[in-house]
Amino acid sequence: MRRMPQAPDFLRGIPPALLHELPARAAACWPAGTALTLDGEHLSYTQLQAQIERCAAGLVALGLQRGARVAVYLEKRVQTVVASFAAPAAGAVLVPVNPVLKAGQVAHILQDAQAQVLVTSAARLASLAPALGDCPGLQHVVLVDDGPPVDLPGGAALHGWADVLASPLAGLPRVLDMDVAVIFYTSGSTGRPKGVVLSHRNLVAGAVSVAGYLGNHAGDTLLAVLPLSFDAGFSQLTTAFLVGARVVLLNYLLARDVLQAMAQERVTGLTAVPPLYMQLAALDWPAAAVQHLRYFANTGGRMPRATLQRLRSLAPAAAPYLMYGLTEAFRSTYLPPEEVDRRPDSIGRAIPNAQVCVLREDGTECAVDEPGELVHRGALVALGYWRRPDETARRFKPWPPALLLAGGDWAAPELAVYSGDTVRRDADGFLYFVGRRDEMIKTSGYRVSPTEVEEVLYASGLVAEALVYAVPDEALGSAICAAVLASSQASGRAGDDNAALMAHCSRHLPAYMLPRQLHWVAQPLPRSPNGKLDRQRWMQEHGPIRPDAQ
Repeated sequence: MRRMPQAPDFLRGIPPALLHELPARAAACWPAGTALTLDGEHLSYTQLQAQIERCAAGLVALGLQRGARVAVYLEKRVQTVVASFAAPAAGAVLVPVNPVLKAGQVAHILQDAQAQVLVTSAARLASLAPALGDCPGLQHVVLVDDGPPVDLPGGAALHGWADVLASPLAGLPRVLDMDVAVIFYTSGSTGRPKGVVLSHRNLVAGAVSVAGYLGNHAGDTLLAVLPLSFDAGFSQLTTAFLVGARVVLLNYLLARDVLQAMAQERVTGLTAVPPLYMQLAALDWPAAAVQHLRYFANTGGRMPRATLQRLRSLAPAAAPYLMYGLTEAFRSTYLPPEEVDRRPDSIGRAIPNAQVCVLREDGTECAVDEPGELVHRGALVALGYWRRPDETARRFKPWPPALLLAGGDWAAPELAVYSGDTVRRDADGFLYFVGRRDEMIKTSGYRVSPTEVEEVLYASGLVAEALVYAVPDEALGSAICAAVLASSQASGRAGDDNAALMAHCSRHLPAYMLPRQLHWVAQPLPRSPNGKLDRQRWMQEHGPIRPDAQ
Protein backbone atom coordinates (compact mmCIF):
# COMPACT_ATOMS: atom_id res chain seq x y z
CA MET A 1 0.00 0.00 0.00
CA ARG A 2 1.39 3.38 -1.00
CA ARG A 3 1.68 5.90 1.79
CA MET A 4 0.15 9.20 0.76
CA PRO A 5 2.24 12.38 1.00
CA GLN A 6 2.87 14.04 4.34
CA ALA A 7 5.16 16.81 3.09
CA PRO A 8 5.38 20.39 4.34
CA ASP A 9 3.71 22.71 1.86
CA PHE A 10 6.76 24.99 1.61
CA LEU A 11 8.98 22.08 0.57
CA ARG A 12 6.53 20.72 -1.97
CA GLY A 13 6.28 24.15 -3.57
CA ILE A 14 10.02 24.62 -4.08
CA PRO A 15 11.39 22.73 -7.10
CA PRO A 16 15.02 21.64 -6.81
CA ALA A 17 17.73 23.13 -8.99
CA LEU A 18 19.98 20.06 -9.41
CA LEU A 19 19.29 16.58 -10.75
CA HIS A 20 20.38 14.74 -7.59
CA GLU A 21 18.25 17.07 -5.46
CA LEU A 22 15.13 15.39 -6.88
CA PRO A 23 15.44 12.20 -4.77
CA ALA A 24 16.99 14.16 -1.88
CA ARG A 25 13.99 16.49 -1.69
CA ALA A 26 11.60 13.55 -2.07
CA ALA A 27 13.29 11.85 0.89
CA ALA A 28 12.71 14.99 2.95
CA CYS A 29 9.10 15.40 1.85
CA TRP A 30 7.95 11.79 1.61
CA PRO A 31 10.48 9.77 3.64
CA ALA A 32 8.34 6.63 3.93
CA GLY A 33 6.96 6.83 0.40
CA THR A 34 8.00 4.09 -1.99
CA ALA A 35 10.50 5.33 -4.57
CA LEU A 36 11.27 2.14 -6.49
CA THR A 37 9.74 -1.29 -6.95
CA LEU A 38 11.58 -4.14 -8.66
CA ASP A 39 10.39 -7.75 -8.77
CA GLY A 40 8.04 -7.15 -5.86
CA GLU A 41 10.71 -5.56 -3.64
CA HIS A 42 10.22 -1.95 -2.52
CA LEU A 43 12.70 0.80 -1.69
CA SER A 44 11.60 3.91 0.19
CA TYR A 45 12.82 7.40 -0.65
CA THR A 46 14.81 7.43 2.59
CA GLN A 47 16.55 4.17 1.65
CA LEU A 48 17.18 5.31 -1.91
CA GLN A 49 18.69 8.62 -0.82
CA ALA A 50 20.96 6.88 1.71
CA GLN A 51 22.36 4.66 -1.06
CA ILE A 52 22.80 7.64 -3.42
CA GLU A 53 24.74 9.55 -0.75
CA ARG A 54 27.01 6.58 0.00
CA CYS A 55 27.60 5.89 -3.69
CA ALA A 56 28.44 9.55 -4.36
CA ALA A 57 30.94 9.49 -1.50
CA GLY A 58 32.43 6.30 -2.92
CA LEU A 59 32.87 7.87 -6.35
CA VAL A 60 34.59 10.88 -4.82
CA ALA A 61 36.86 8.50 -2.88
CA LEU A 62 38.01 7.03 -6.19
CA GLY A 63 39.62 10.37 -6.87
CA LEU A 64 37.27 11.60 -9.58
CA GLN A 65 37.54 15.22 -10.57
CA ARG A 66 34.60 17.49 -11.29
CA GLY A 67 33.11 16.68 -14.69
CA ALA A 68 34.52 13.14 -14.91
CA ARG A 69 32.27 10.83 -16.90
CA VAL A 70 30.65 7.85 -15.16
CA ALA A 71 29.12 5.32 -17.57
CA VAL A 72 26.34 3.01 -16.38
CA TYR A 73 25.83 -0.10 -18.50
CA LEU A 74 23.06 -2.06 -16.78
CA GLU A 75 19.51 -3.17 -17.22
CA LYS A 76 16.88 -1.54 -14.99
CA ARG A 77 17.79 -2.30 -11.38
CA VAL A 78 18.17 -0.39 -8.13
CA GLN A 79 21.94 0.05 -8.62
CA THR A 80 21.27 1.64 -12.03
CA VAL A 81 19.13 4.33 -10.44
CA VAL A 82 21.48 4.86 -7.50
CA ALA A 83 24.53 5.29 -9.74
CA SER A 84 22.61 7.57 -12.11
CA PHE A 85 21.93 10.11 -9.36
CA ALA A 86 25.12 9.54 -7.37
CA ALA A 87 27.34 10.48 -10.34
CA PRO A 88 26.01 14.07 -10.66
CA ALA A 89 25.89 14.37 -6.87
CA ALA A 90 29.64 13.63 -6.89
CA GLY A 91 30.19 16.43 -9.42
CA ALA A 92 30.61 13.90 -12.21
CA VAL A 93 28.65 13.42 -15.44
CA LEU A 94 26.34 10.45 -15.97
CA VAL A 95 26.65 8.55 -19.26
CA PRO A 96 23.79 6.01 -19.41
CA VAL A 97 24.45 3.20 -21.91
CA ASN A 98 21.60 1.28 -23.52
CA PRO A 99 21.75 -2.29 -22.15
CA VAL A 100 20.85 -3.81 -25.54
CA LEU A 101 23.99 -2.44 -27.24
CA LYS A 102 26.77 -4.78 -28.27
CA ALA A 103 30.36 -4.63 -27.02
CA GLY A 104 31.71 -2.59 -29.93
CA GLN A 105 28.99 0.02 -29.59
CA VAL A 106 29.47 0.27 -25.83
CA ALA A 107 33.23 0.67 -26.32
CA HIS A 108 32.60 3.50 -28.79
CA ILE A 109 30.51 5.37 -26.23
CA LEU A 110 33.05 4.82 -23.46
CA GLN A 111 35.85 6.00 -25.71
CA ASP A 112 33.96 8.99 -27.13
CA ALA A 113 32.78 10.11 -23.68
CA GLN A 114 36.28 9.51 -22.26
CA ALA A 115 34.62 7.67 -19.40
CA GLN A 116 36.77 7.17 -16.32
CA VAL A 117 34.33 4.94 -14.45
CA LEU A 118 32.12 2.11 -15.69
CA VAL A 119 29.35 0.69 -13.51
CA THR A 120 28.17 -2.67 -14.81
CA SER A 121 27.51 -6.32 -13.95
CA ALA A 122 29.89 -9.26 -14.06
CA ALA A 123 28.14 -10.90 -17.02
CA ARG A 124 28.17 -7.67 -19.03
CA LEU A 125 31.82 -7.03 -18.19
CA ALA A 126 32.80 -10.51 -19.37
CA SER A 127 31.42 -9.82 -22.85
CA LEU A 128 32.70 -6.25 -22.89
CA ALA A 129 36.24 -6.76 -21.56
CA PRO A 130 37.93 -7.59 -24.91
CA ALA A 131 36.69 -4.28 -26.34
CA LEU A 132 37.89 -2.19 -23.40
CA GLY A 133 41.38 -2.03 -24.85
CA ASP A 134 40.04 0.79 -27.03
CA CYS A 135 39.12 2.81 -23.92
CA PRO A 136 42.44 4.03 -22.50
CA GLY A 137 40.77 6.63 -20.28
CA LEU A 138 38.88 4.02 -18.25
CA GLN A 139 40.34 3.95 -14.73
CA HIS A 140 37.73 2.18 -12.60
CA VAL A 141 35.14 -0.54 -13.12
CA VAL A 142 32.48 -1.00 -10.45
CA LEU A 143 30.68 -4.37 -10.44
CA VAL A 144 27.20 -4.47 -8.92
CA ASP A 145 27.32 -8.25 -8.47
CA ASP A 146 29.76 -11.16 -8.19
CA GLY A 147 31.27 -13.06 -11.10
CA PRO A 148 34.40 -14.83 -12.33
CA PRO A 149 37.65 -12.82 -12.46
CA VAL A 150 38.10 -10.66 -15.56
CA ASP A 151 41.38 -9.25 -16.84
CA LEU A 152 40.93 -5.55 -17.54
CA PRO A 153 43.17 -3.99 -20.18
CA GLY A 154 45.04 -0.81 -19.42
CA GLY A 155 45.32 -1.35 -15.69
CA ALA A 156 41.79 -0.26 -14.76
CA ALA A 157 40.95 -1.04 -11.13
CA LEU A 158 38.05 -3.34 -10.26
CA HIS A 159 35.75 -2.43 -7.36
CA GLY A 160 32.77 -4.12 -5.74
CA TRP A 161 29.51 -2.26 -5.29
CA ALA A 162 29.50 -2.87 -1.54
CA ASP A 163 33.04 -1.50 -1.23
CA VAL A 164 32.09 1.70 -3.04
CA LEU A 165 29.07 2.20 -0.77
CA ALA A 166 31.22 1.54 2.31
CA SER A 167 33.24 4.71 1.82
CA PRO A 168 32.82 7.23 4.65
CA LEU A 169 30.48 10.10 3.92
CA ALA A 170 32.37 13.26 3.05
CA GLY A 171 31.76 16.67 1.58
CA LEU A 172 30.71 16.69 -2.06
CA PRO A 173 31.77 19.19 -4.75
CA ARG A 174 29.72 22.32 -5.30
CA VAL A 175 27.47 21.89 -8.34
CA LEU A 176 25.57 24.58 -10.28
CA ASP A 177 22.42 24.14 -12.32
CA MET A 178 24.22 24.93 -15.57
CA ASP A 179 26.88 22.28 -14.98
CA VAL A 180 26.75 19.20 -17.20
CA ALA A 181 24.73 16.42 -15.56
CA VAL A 182 24.12 13.77 -18.25
CA ILE A 183 25.31 12.85 -21.72
CA PHE A 184 22.66 10.89 -23.63
CA TYR A 185 24.00 9.09 -26.69
CA THR A 186 21.76 9.14 -29.72
CA SER A 187 22.38 8.05 -33.30
CA GLY A 188 23.58 10.74 -35.69
CA SER A 189 22.97 11.00 -39.41
CA THR A 190 26.65 10.63 -40.26
CA GLY A 191 27.66 7.53 -38.34
CA ARG A 192 28.06 6.30 -34.81
CA PRO A 193 26.09 7.68 -31.85
CA LYS A 194 26.93 11.13 -30.56
CA GLY A 195 26.48 12.50 -27.08
CA VAL A 196 23.84 15.13 -26.32
CA VAL A 197 25.03 17.20 -23.36
CA LEU A 198 22.34 18.12 -20.82
CA SER A 199 22.69 20.35 -17.78
CA HIS A 200 21.05 19.95 -14.40
CA ARG A 201 18.77 22.82 -15.40
CA ASN A 202 17.70 21.02 -18.58
CA LEU A 203 16.68 17.87 -16.71
CA VAL A 204 14.95 19.52 -13.77
CA ALA A 205 13.07 21.94 -16.03
CA GLY A 206 11.99 18.97 -18.13
CA ALA A 207 10.71 17.12 -15.07
CA VAL A 208 8.74 20.16 -13.89
CA SER A 209 7.22 20.68 -17.34
CA VAL A 210 6.26 17.06 -18.02
CA ALA A 211 4.97 16.37 -14.51
CA GLY A 212 2.92 19.54 -14.81
CA TYR A 213 0.96 18.66 -17.94
CA LEU A 214 0.66 14.97 -16.99
CA GLY A 215 -0.60 15.98 -13.55
CA ASN A 216 1.81 13.66 -11.75
CA HIS A 217 1.49 13.49 -7.95
CA ALA A 218 2.68 11.44 -4.99
CA GLY A 219 -0.11 8.91 -5.41
CA ASP A 220 1.06 7.93 -8.90
CA THR A 221 2.76 4.69 -9.85
CA LEU A 222 4.75 4.96 -13.10
CA LEU A 223 5.78 1.85 -15.00
CA ALA A 224 9.30 2.23 -16.42
CA VAL A 225 9.34 0.13 -19.60
CA LEU A 226 11.65 2.32 -21.72
CA PRO A 227 15.45 2.08 -21.33
CA LEU A 228 16.83 4.52 -18.77
CA SER A 229 19.45 5.46 -21.38
CA PHE A 230 16.62 6.97 -23.42
CA ASP A 231 15.66 10.51 -22.39
CA ALA A 232 11.97 9.58 -22.17
CA GLY A 233 12.87 6.52 -20.07
CA PHE A 234 15.00 8.57 -17.70
CA SER A 235 12.14 11.04 -17.47
CA GLN A 236 10.07 8.43 -15.62
CA LEU A 237 12.55 8.75 -12.76
CA THR A 238 12.84 12.54 -12.76
CA THR A 239 9.11 13.26 -12.98
CA ALA A 240 8.31 10.67 -10.30
CA PHE A 241 11.01 11.88 -7.91
CA LEU A 242 9.88 15.48 -8.38
CA VAL A 243 6.44 14.71 -6.95
CA GLY A 244 7.17 11.72 -4.70
CA ALA A 245 5.58 9.12 -6.97
CA ARG A 246 6.62 5.47 -7.24
CA VAL A 247 8.51 3.97 -10.20
CA VAL A 248 8.16 0.29 -11.03
CA LEU A 249 11.27 -0.91 -12.87
CA LEU A 250 10.41 -3.52 -15.48
CA ASN A 251 12.75 -5.54 -17.69
CA TYR A 252 10.16 -7.28 -19.82
CA LEU A 253 10.42 -9.96 -22.48
CA LEU A 254 6.84 -10.02 -23.74
CA ALA A 255 4.09 -7.45 -23.99
CA ARG A 256 2.03 -9.61 -21.61
CA ASP A 257 4.65 -8.93 -18.94
CA VAL A 258 3.76 -5.25 -19.18
CA LEU A 259 0.05 -5.95 -18.68
CA GLN A 260 0.81 -8.22 -15.76
CA ALA A 261 2.91 -5.53 -14.10
CA MET A 262 0.22 -2.92 -14.73
CA ALA A 263 -2.31 -5.10 -12.95
CA GLN A 264 -0.09 -6.28 -10.11
CA GLU A 265 1.40 -2.88 -9.30
CA ARG A 266 -1.74 -0.79 -9.88
CA VAL A 267 0.01 1.39 -12.43
CA THR A 268 -1.45 4.86 -12.97
CA GLY A 269 0.90 6.14 -15.71
CA LEU A 270 2.46 4.39 -18.72
CA THR A 271 4.83 5.98 -21.24
CA ALA A 272 5.96 3.87 -24.20
CA VAL A 273 6.82 3.91 -27.90
CA PRO A 274 4.47 2.95 -30.77
CA PRO A 275 5.87 -0.58 -31.38
CA LEU A 276 5.14 -1.60 -27.79
CA TYR A 277 1.71 0.00 -27.88
CA MET A 278 0.95 -1.96 -31.06
CA GLN A 279 1.87 -5.19 -29.29
CA LEU A 280 -0.22 -4.25 -26.28
CA ALA A 281 -3.18 -3.29 -28.49
CA ALA A 282 -3.18 -6.80 -29.99
CA LEU A 283 -3.81 -8.35 -26.56
CA ASP A 284 -6.86 -8.62 -24.38
CA TRP A 285 -6.29 -6.56 -21.26
CA PRO A 286 -7.33 -7.86 -17.83
CA ALA A 287 -9.60 -5.51 -15.95
CA ALA A 288 -6.96 -5.05 -13.24
CA ALA A 289 -4.50 -3.62 -15.79
CA VAL A 290 -6.70 -0.59 -16.44
CA GLN A 291 -8.41 -0.27 -13.08
CA HIS A 292 -5.96 2.37 -11.85
CA LEU A 293 -4.53 3.62 -15.17
CA ARG A 294 -4.89 7.40 -15.27
CA TYR A 295 -3.01 8.09 -18.52
CA PHE A 296 -0.92 6.54 -21.25
CA ALA A 297 1.63 8.65 -23.14
CA ASN A 298 3.25 8.02 -26.50
CA THR A 299 6.73 9.15 -27.54
CA GLY A 300 9.38 8.15 -30.08
CA GLY A 301 7.20 8.31 -33.20
CA ARG A 302 3.67 8.64 -34.47
CA MET A 303 1.01 6.41 -32.95
CA PRO A 304 -1.08 4.74 -35.71
CA ARG A 305 -4.67 5.85 -35.47
CA ALA A 306 -5.97 2.27 -35.30
CA THR A 307 -3.66 1.53 -32.37
CA LEU A 308 -4.77 4.67 -30.57
CA GLN A 309 -8.43 3.76 -31.05
CA ARG A 310 -7.84 0.25 -29.77
CA LEU A 311 -5.98 1.50 -26.67
CA ARG A 312 -8.77 3.93 -25.89
CA SER A 313 -11.32 1.15 -26.11
CA LEU A 314 -9.21 -1.04 -23.81
CA ALA A 315 -8.63 1.75 -21.27
CA PRO A 316 -11.55 4.18 -21.73
CA ALA A 317 -10.90 6.00 -18.44
CA ALA A 318 -7.23 6.67 -19.22
CA ALA A 319 -6.25 9.98 -20.85
CA PRO A 320 -4.07 9.65 -23.98
CA TYR A 321 -1.09 12.01 -24.30
CA LEU A 322 0.59 12.13 -27.71
CA MET A 323 4.06 13.66 -27.40
CA TYR A 324 6.89 14.76 -29.68
CA GLY A 325 10.44 15.32 -28.58
CA LEU A 326 14.08 15.16 -29.53
CA THR A 327 16.98 14.36 -27.24
CA GLU A 328 18.45 17.81 -27.98
CA ALA A 329 15.46 19.43 -26.24
CA PHE A 330 14.10 16.53 -24.17
CA ARG A 331 10.44 17.18 -25.01
CA SER A 332 8.94 19.83 -27.30
CA THR A 333 5.20 19.31 -27.77
CA TYR A 334 2.23 17.34 -26.55
CA LEU A 335 -1.37 16.99 -27.67
CA PRO A 336 -3.82 17.46 -24.77
CA PRO A 337 -6.23 14.53 -24.39
CA GLU A 338 -9.24 16.74 -25.09
CA GLU A 339 -7.83 17.46 -28.57
CA VAL A 340 -7.19 13.85 -29.59
CA ASP A 341 -10.59 13.31 -31.22
CA ARG A 342 -10.35 16.56 -33.20
CA ARG A 343 -6.68 16.28 -34.21
CA PRO A 344 -5.49 12.65 -33.90
CA ASP A 345 -2.60 13.27 -36.33
CA SER A 346 -1.26 16.36 -34.55
CA ILE A 347 1.88 16.44 -32.38
CA GLY A 348 0.23 19.21 -30.37
CA ARG A 349 1.63 22.49 -29.14
CA ALA A 350 4.63 23.50 -27.04
CA ILE A 351 4.96 22.01 -23.58
CA PRO A 352 5.09 24.39 -20.60
CA ASN A 353 8.25 26.51 -20.37
CA ALA A 354 9.10 26.07 -24.06
CA GLN A 355 8.55 28.04 -27.25
CA VAL A 356 8.25 26.13 -30.51
CA CYS A 357 8.05 27.84 -33.91
CA VAL A 358 7.94 26.77 -37.54
CA LEU A 359 10.61 28.70 -39.42
CA ARG A 360 11.73 29.24 -42.99
CA GLU A 361 15.35 29.06 -44.07
CA ASP A 362 15.73 32.82 -43.56
CA GLY A 363 14.56 32.62 -39.93
CA THR A 364 11.12 34.10 -40.51
CA GLU A 365 8.01 32.37 -39.23
CA CYS A 366 6.01 30.24 -41.63
CA ALA A 367 2.42 31.00 -42.48
CA VAL A 368 -0.46 28.71 -41.53
CA ASP A 369 -0.05 25.28 -43.16
CA GLU A 370 3.30 26.27 -44.70
CA PRO A 371 5.91 23.55 -44.04
CA GLY A 372 9.04 24.64 -42.22
CA GLU A 373 11.59 23.52 -39.64
CA LEU A 374 10.53 22.99 -36.04
CA VAL A 375 12.72 25.20 -33.83
CA HIS A 376 12.64 25.03 -30.03
CA ARG A 377 13.89 27.60 -27.49
CA GLY A 378 13.84 27.64 -23.72
CA ALA A 379 15.19 25.95 -20.60
CA LEU A 380 15.06 22.46 -22.09
CA VAL A 381 17.47 23.13 -24.98
CA ALA A 382 20.61 21.03 -24.49
CA LEU A 383 24.13 22.46 -24.26
CA GLY A 384 25.22 20.84 -27.52
CA TYR A 385 26.96 17.69 -28.75
CA TRP A 386 29.84 16.24 -26.79
CA ARG A 387 33.19 17.04 -28.44
CA ARG A 388 31.50 17.93 -31.75
CA PRO A 389 31.68 21.72 -32.12
CA ASP A 390 30.89 21.71 -35.85
CA GLU A 391 27.75 19.60 -35.44
CA THR A 392 26.75 21.68 -32.43
CA ALA A 393 27.05 24.86 -34.48
CA ARG A 394 24.85 23.39 -37.23
CA ARG A 395 22.05 22.27 -34.90
CA PHE A 396 22.22 24.81 -32.05
CA LYS A 397 21.91 28.26 -33.56
CA PRO A 398 20.81 31.70 -32.35
CA TRP A 399 17.11 32.33 -31.98
CA PRO A 400 16.14 34.79 -34.76
CA PRO A 401 16.30 38.36 -33.38
CA ALA A 402 13.07 39.26 -35.18
CA LEU A 403 11.20 36.76 -32.98
CA LEU A 404 12.45 38.16 -29.68
CA LEU A 405 9.87 39.84 -27.50
CA ALA A 406 9.91 43.59 -26.91
CA GLY A 407 13.06 44.62 -25.09
CA GLY A 408 14.98 41.66 -26.49
CA ASP A 409 17.43 43.94 -28.25
CA TRP A 410 19.46 44.25 -25.05
CA ALA A 411 19.27 40.56 -24.13
CA ALA A 412 22.20 38.17 -24.50
CA PRO A 413 22.02 35.93 -27.58
CA GLU A 414 20.04 32.75 -26.97
CA LEU A 415 20.64 29.44 -28.68
CA ALA A 416 17.73 27.39 -29.96
CA VAL A 417 17.74 23.85 -31.29
CA TYR A 418 16.88 23.44 -34.96
CA SER A 419 15.28 20.01 -35.06
CA GLY A 420 15.80 19.02 -38.69
CA ASP A 421 12.14 17.98 -38.69
CA THR A 422 9.69 19.56 -41.13
CA VAL A 423 6.30 20.39 -39.62
CA ARG A 424 3.34 22.63 -40.38
CA ARG A 425 1.09 24.69 -38.11
CA ASP A 426 -2.67 24.96 -38.45
CA ALA A 427 -4.77 28.05 -37.80
CA ASP A 428 -5.19 27.11 -34.13
CA GLY A 429 -1.45 26.72 -33.56
CA PHE A 430 -1.35 22.92 -33.53
CA LEU A 431 1.62 21.27 -35.22
CA TYR A 432 1.73 18.33 -37.65
CA PHE A 433 4.81 16.28 -38.50
CA VAL A 434 5.73 16.26 -42.22
CA GLY A 435 9.11 14.54 -42.40
CA ARG A 436 12.81 14.58 -41.57
CA ARG A 437 15.44 16.57 -43.42
CA ASP A 438 18.26 14.14 -42.76
CA GLU A 439 18.51 10.41 -43.48
CA MET A 440 17.89 9.16 -39.96
CA ILE A 441 15.57 6.16 -39.68
CA LYS A 442 13.01 6.19 -36.87
CA THR A 443 12.27 2.58 -35.93
CA SER A 444 10.93 1.00 -32.74
CA GLY A 445 11.20 4.39 -31.03
CA TYR A 446 14.93 4.68 -31.81
CA ARG A 447 16.79 6.88 -34.25
CA VAL A 448 19.12 4.76 -36.38
CA SER A 449 21.92 6.03 -38.59
CA PRO A 450 21.99 4.23 -41.97
CA THR A 451 25.75 4.80 -42.01
CA GLU A 452 26.26 2.89 -38.78
CA VAL A 453 24.40 -0.14 -40.11
CA GLU A 454 26.33 0.07 -43.39
CA GLU A 455 29.62 0.00 -41.48
CA VAL A 456 28.63 -3.29 -39.90
CA LEU A 457 27.63 -4.73 -43.28
CA TYR A 458 31.02 -3.77 -44.74
CA ALA A 459 32.88 -5.23 -41.75
CA SER A 460 31.50 -8.69 -42.62
CA GLY A 461 33.74 -8.86 -45.70
CA LEU A 462 30.77 -10.23 -47.67
CA VAL A 463 29.67 -6.86 -49.05
CA ALA A 464 31.36 -4.61 -51.60
CA GLU A 465 28.68 -1.92 -51.58
CA ALA A 466 25.75 -1.27 -49.26
CA LEU A 467 22.89 1.20 -49.01
CA VAL A 468 20.64 1.10 -45.96
CA TYR A 469 17.19 2.65 -46.24
CA ALA A 470 13.77 2.55 -44.61
CA VAL A 471 10.30 1.54 -45.71
CA PRO A 472 7.06 2.32 -43.88
CA ASP A 473 6.05 -0.35 -41.39
CA GLU A 474 2.86 -0.34 -39.38
CA ALA A 475 4.41 -2.05 -36.35
CA LEU A 476 7.85 -0.42 -36.27
CA GLY A 477 7.19 2.99 -37.80
CA SER A 478 9.93 2.24 -40.33
CA ALA A 479 11.63 -1.03 -41.21
CA ILE A 480 15.34 -1.11 -42.00
CA CYS A 481 16.33 -2.67 -45.33
CA ALA A 482 19.63 -2.86 -47.22
CA ALA A 483 20.64 -3.10 -50.85
CA VAL A 484 23.96 -4.93 -51.03
CA LEU A 485 26.45 -5.90 -53.73
CA ALA A 486 28.40 -9.06 -52.94
CA SER A 487 32.17 -8.86 -52.48
CA SER A 488 34.70 -11.34 -53.84
CA GLN A 489 34.67 -13.06 -50.44
CA ALA A 490 31.01 -14.00 -50.79
CA SER A 491 30.26 -17.56 -51.81
CA GLY A 492 27.89 -16.59 -54.60
CA ARG A 493 25.16 -18.75 -53.07
CA ALA A 494 22.46 -16.24 -52.22
CA GLY A 495 20.90 -18.19 -49.37
CA ASP A 496 24.23 -18.92 -47.68
CA ASP A 497 25.50 -15.35 -48.05
CA ASN A 498 22.22 -13.94 -46.75
CA ALA A 499 22.32 -16.17 -43.68
CA ALA A 500 25.98 -15.42 -43.02
CA LEU A 501 25.51 -11.68 -43.34
CA MET A 502 22.46 -11.64 -41.06
CA ALA A 503 24.35 -13.74 -38.50
CA HIS A 504 27.20 -11.22 -38.62
CA CYS A 505 24.76 -8.32 -38.12
CA SER A 506 23.14 -10.10 -35.16
CA ARG A 507 26.52 -10.36 -33.46
CA HIS A 508 27.28 -6.66 -33.83
CA LEU A 509 23.93 -4.85 -33.79
CA PRO A 510 21.04 -4.79 -31.33
CA ALA A 511 17.76 -6.18 -32.58
CA TYR A 512 16.21 -2.80 -33.39
CA MET A 513 19.06 -2.01 -35.82
CA LEU A 514 18.95 -5.29 -37.76
CA PRO A 515 17.91 -5.10 -41.43
CA ARG A 516 14.53 -6.73 -42.01
CA GLN A 517 15.58 -7.64 -45.54
CA LEU A 518 18.79 -7.78 -47.57
CA HIS A 519 18.25 -7.05 -51.26
CA TRP A 520 21.23 -8.44 -53.21
CA VAL A 521 22.02 -6.64 -56.47
CA ALA A 522 24.09 -7.81 -59.42
CA GLN A 523 25.33 -4.38 -60.56
CA PRO A 524 27.07 -1.54 -58.66
CA LEU A 525 24.73 0.67 -56.69
CA PRO A 526 23.90 4.16 -58.06
CA ARG A 527 26.26 7.03 -57.33
CA SER A 528 25.85 10.77 -57.02
CA PRO A 529 27.91 13.21 -59.15
CA ASN A 530 30.56 13.37 -56.41
CA GLY A 531 30.96 9.59 -56.47
CA LYS A 532 29.08 8.78 -53.29
CA LEU A 533 26.48 6.02 -53.18
CA ASP A 534 23.15 7.70 -53.85
CA ARG A 535 20.48 6.51 -51.42
CA GLN A 536 17.73 8.72 -52.81
CA ARG A 537 18.40 7.69 -56.40
CA TRP A 538 18.24 4.03 -55.41
CA MET A 539 14.85 4.61 -53.81
CA GLN A 540 13.57 6.52 -56.85
CA GLU A 541 14.82 4.05 -59.48
CA HIS A 542 14.00 0.79 -57.76
CA GLY A 543 11.43 1.67 -55.17
CA PRO A 544 11.85 0.26 -51.70
CA ILE A 545 11.61 -3.52 -51.50
CA ARG A 546 9.09 -4.19 -48.78
CA PRO A 547 10.35 -6.42 -45.94
CA ASP A 548 7.49 -8.85 -46.55
CA ALA A 549 8.26 -9.14 -50.28
CA GLN A 550 10.28 -12.33 -50.33
